[in-house]
Amino acid sequence: MAAKSRSEGSAPRPSRPGARRFRVPGPRVLLIALGTVLLVAGGVWALYGSSWFRVEKVSTSGTGVLTPEQVERVAAVPVGAPLVSVDTDAIAARLRAELPRIDSVDVVRSWPHGIGLKVTERRPVLLLENGGKFDEVDAGAVRFATVTTPPRGVPRLVIDAAASPSLRRFDTERLLTAAVGVTGELPEKIAQDVRVVRITSFDSITLELGKGRSVFWGSGEDGPVKARVLTALMKATPKAGHFDVSAPTAPASSES
Repeated sequence: MAAKSRSEGSAPRPSRPGARRFRVPGPRVLLIALGTVLLVAGGVWALYGSSWFRVEKVSTSGTGVLTPEQVERVAAVPVGAPLVSVDTDAIAARLRAELPRIDSVDVVRSWPHGIGLKVTERRPVLLLENGGKFDEVDAGAVRFATVTTPPRGVPRLVIDAAASPSLRRFDTERLLTAAVGVTGELPEKIAQDVRVVRITSFDSITLELGKGRSVFWGSGEDGPVKARVLTALMKATPKAGHFDVSAPTAPASSES
């Protein structure tokens, strides 16, 4: 009998191990995919192409010396642009660069149509005379503005160290930083009474208070200890006119 061909009556050939079988996606999967694409496309259009989420209003808060109009003019927020496309970091950097009085600023999106500018201004702790005007110096020893009329309650800083050997080691900016540090260590009640901070060298800082009183502070080191000692010394000798806390372990006071 002739041998039967392999194709007649033979069982289906088993799949080879590792062989992949591709299936055509069903209608439901295609509909889900199409819906996802349409949803994403619609979202992109709503954010960038529609008029629903565009900048219509800019608001400013936190200003004191500056005006909202000054801040908004420098911010140059692109009114009419898609809200999502506004570069908030660039706006903040521009404000800090062009308005040094600004210490920090938060630029926030206020959906659906607003941009908010939350400003924190620098506050002067000392005034450094400069050709009949005054440089305002903040708590970080940054000279941030020059004014013709000194603000009330801010002491003047006098740096008289031209002939001091300390300038060889400490330049004017370091002396300025030292003086600012002293003002930050003072108790609030004493700080409010300071009229002039006079520095002639790194280790010679004097505070001139109201009613002709003065405090020889010495260097800027051991500030918290000197502040506590000065407070106690003033309470113990309320009629004294001069106080010396340059060596806080051996403070002294006198009438003149």
